[in-house]
Amino acid sequence: MLTVACRIEFDSRSLVVHLEDGRSLSVPLEWFPKLRDARPEQRGNWRLVGQGIGINWPDLDEDLSVGALLGLSC
Repeated sequence: MLTVACRIEFDSRSLVVHLEDGRSLSVPLEWFPKLRDARPEQRGNWRLVGQGIGINWPDLDEDLSVGALLGLSC
């Protein structure tokens, strides 16, 4: 069974990915310089891809996989 995202948000230091199974994953923006350095409107322009297995920021040419984020947080 795949772990998929349903929405994301940012706080001052983190990317927070909310998963369909009810969990939330918070990772430091410091790990992702493109997201860290982006303007708020660029960060806010995201879309879920592959039915939630990935996140894409078209303005930044940045893609993150939910599976990779889960692996990084362990």
